[in-house]
Amino acid sequence: MRVMPTLAGALLTAGLLAPVPAVLAQDAAPMPAQLQDFDAYVDKTRETFDVPGIAVAIVKDGRVVLERGYGLRELGKPEKVDAKTLFAIASNTKAFTSASIAMLADEGKLSLDDRVIDHLPWFRMSDPTVTHEMRIRDLLAHRSGLSLGAGDLLYWPTTTYTNKEVAERLKDVPLKGGFRYQYAYDNILFGVAQLVIEQAAGMPYKQFLQQRFFKPLGMDDTVYNSDDLKPGDDVAMGHAKADFKDLQPAPRMTWSNVGGAGGIYSSVHDLSKWVAAQLNGGVISGEGDDAKRLFSAKRQADMWTMLTPIPVNEPSLPELAATKPNYFGYGEGWMLSDYRGRKLVWHTGGWPGMVSRITLVPQEKLGIIVLTNQEVGAAFNAVTMRALDAYLEAPKTDWNAAYAKAVAKSQGDADEGWKKHQAARDAKSKPSLPLARYAQTYRDAWYGDIVIAQEAGKLVIRFSKTPQLVGDLTPWQHDTFVVRWRERWLNADAFLTFDLDADGKITGADIKPISPLTDFSFDFQDLVLKPVKED
Repeated sequence: MRVMPTLAGALLTAGLLAPVPAVLAQDAAPMPAQLQDFDAYVDKTRETFDVPGIAVAIVKDGRVVLERGYGLRELGKPEKVDAKTLFAIASNTKAFTSASIAMLADEGKLSLDDRVIDHLPWFRMSDPTVTHEMRIRDLLAHRSGLSLGAGDLLYWPTTTYTNKEVAERLKDVPLKGGFRYQYAYDNILFGVAQLVIEQAAGMPYKQFLQQRFFKPLGMDDTVYNSDDLKPGDDVAMGHAKADFKDLQPAPRMTWSNVGGAGGIYSSVHDLSKWVAAQLNGGVISGEGDDAKRLFSAKRQADMWTMLTPIPVNEPSLPELAATKPNYFGYGEGWMLSDYRGRKLVWHTGGWPGMVSRITLVPQEKLGIIVLTNQEVGAAFNAVTMRALDAYLEAPKTDWNAAYAKAVAKSQGDADEGWKKHQAARDAKSKPSLPLARYAQTYRDAWYGDIVIAQEAGKLVIRFSKTPQLVGDLTPWQHDTFVVRWRERWLNADAFLTFDLDADGKITGADIKPISPLTDFSFDFQDLVLKPVKED
């Protein structure tokens, strides 16, 4: 969430693994000539996009070529980012979830063609046919018929629902597309995949990750989610631009539910071991018949095979023309595309205040990891593209300038959209009803209760399961109000419109984000609010 991507042999048990993977050699290969100024380039990226801290690792031919931190863990504090600084990797967790399914398939504990209801009999989608036909593979491929980010408000920002409660509420989340018909990024089904893993493995997902990935790979500092961070840890603080303007720390949030979609905190030092294993076909030590693997070569091939095509759009600016792929799609927990004749296997991730990208070029045995502590995907793209060009011997390009121009264009389009709203507004109009009449409890079938109350002569909205979603309602025109969230770094202000019948009675309400820059995980538009009848 937060940043949506735009563009195997012998079974392994934890008890047999060496703590340090043999696939990573200790002696670093020399950097390509085009990267001799890479440190200065990354510092320029931080300056251009106002990012306090960035960490980068490059793995090539089984060697860590670069593993370095730049800038600050937190704005205004002296601690610097280094190779071991932990960041929220968010949706880059999805590849771990997919790999977990692959491991269990290798062990015969499940098949990706199994129906989800074979493992979770209580599982329900809003359409009974989809419920019956949903396979484990479908959980990993963004082709369920759910709309973009559907159901994300069940855990975004942090809610009090459990993972199972989130999954149980899927029965009321509407399907807005055909099953296996088209791509629409979701998070909620990776939470269901986590429950399948726990059922098949007989242990919590946190324990599975620790035993089957973190320990054998030597990812000693990586943790399941932010709840496992300890005082004094080398960890970055996220940052966001409140009202899309003023940079400030974003309070650390927990992903205590749906962790399989994006909970992990890791560093470039630890992730270089994960990337090396991926580039080595799942092998973490040994060769041939003696190789110790995370998953079989066949399962890795399946993870890197396109299941869901994604339309290839024209870049927003001529300066980004070279980034246009010939093909684009999603496999199992990975994005798949091409760049300059090479296949890319990659993913992005985002959580409040942090965004990241992991990119693999299997043909070149190249991996690039970029972690940042600010919500601007242009930064990780600019760094990734510079590294890709260096190893693919492409022309040296100032990607900082190109992506800065794209960011400015997006902001300009958003500003123009707001001006159009202002021009269309009937500023002299007033709400149809006294404010007290709007103050009621409203219920959405999948989210639950949302309470609007009158306090000190003004209306306040509270999402009952989301402590951070508290906002003030200001009349906009007629029966539409603007919701201004008190946590300004959320950047998710919305229009709330009440529906009235012929007798002036409120029959419902709907919410829509105001800015096109608002993260898609604020899926307010999927809410259908109805007044709760008093007993």
